[in-house]
Amino acid sequence: MDAKLDRLEAQLEQLIALYTGLRNENHELRTGKTRLEAENQQMSDKLKLATEKLETLLAGLPTNLKET
Repeated sequence: MDAKLDRLEAQLEQLIALYTGLRNENHELRTGKTRLEAENQQMSDKLKLATEKLETLLAGLPTNLKET
């Protein structure tokens, strides 16, 4: 009976350790996801601004330069 309880206790400790590890990993992944989403938004904003600037420069070129 004691051996069964000891084995069950060891399994429970393993389960708790696994749960804790997965919980920490999940937290790290969520934090990383949030950081990457913010970085992606910044890059998207920069790309939009660069596109707008390029379109403005192209619109300012004389027509004969646009065709060549």
